[in-house]
Amino acid sequence: MPTPNKKGLLTIGEVASRTGLAVSAIRYYDDEGLVSARRTPGGKRMFLRSDIRRLSFILIAQQLGFSLEEIRIQLRQLPLERTPNKRDWEKISRGFRAHLDARIGMLERLRDRLDGCIGCGCLSLDACKLYNPEDRAAGHGAGPRLVLQKSTDGASG
Repeated sequence: MPTPNKKGLLTIGEVASRTGLAVSAIRYYDDEGLVSARRTPGGKRMFLRSDIRRLSFILIAQQLGFSLEEIRIQLRQLPLERTPNKRDWEKISRGFRAHLDARIGMLERLRDRLDGCIGCGCLSLDACKLYNPEDRAAGHGAGPRLVLQKSTDGASG
């Protein structure tokens, strides 16, 4: 287990060991402002113990598909001058809940619409959940609108 120095700071190597992140990734997150290393007079990066939790949060949020910008926005709500407490993390949880609920809905729609499609080979456009006759969904935006949106007026599904 890392031993914090007299100021309670951890080296980048100690933080890497605790989080499982590569030192280069930690440097990148520091350069991007997602964590804020303190610098020794020699320029060595030193981290607060609370940065372990921030970095772990970044790793989890990325695995859930959140962009670094989305993560940055959420992390801005955390105090830099002290270790975040339960109330601070609850604010972030509430902020992510709406995004997670929307993604869960999209994944459910994708699952429900693809259940009968993948590998079926039926080519039945009358029953296809993803069929978009006369490109009606185009008026609702670019991309796979039948999966991204809850419903698209005038299109199947």
